[in-house]
Amino acid sequence: MAIGTYEADNRTGINHEGADANIPVQRLTATSIIGDKVINRADEDLGNIQNLMINIQTGKIEYVVLESGSFLGIGGKLFAIPYNELILDGPRRCFVLDRTKEYVKNSPGFDKDHWPDTNSDTAYYAEVNQYWVYR
Repeated sequence: MAIGTYEADNRTGINHEGADANIPVQRLTATSIIGDKVINRADEDLGNIQNLMINIQTGKIEYVVLESGSFLGIGGKLFAIPYNELILDGPRRCFVLDRTKEYVKNSPGFDKDHWPDTNSDTAYYAEVNQYWVYR
């Protein structure tokens, strides 16, 4: 398969058939993710990705920081959403979260001016993980 086809696959999200089929969009830059819209399967707007939380030990994205419930940047709340909960929708340039608005609203969140401590506040991330895994 020609290199140009891989590039077209990654741009369009269309996976060509055959032995050389490509998995669309294998890598994204942080700046291409930050600001992306997150919707659910009912096409409801759940918010926008404000930041990424990267595990320094593994180098993997653990959480996206989702801002939800704001109007023109006012009154919103931030939520750490496990990255593996999101599905990329390349053609629409957004992420899909298979949860309701109510589910996100009830998840452990935090205020824009009071982020959880990334070094010692393991209680917050334990609560986040429990919420997303066991509900």
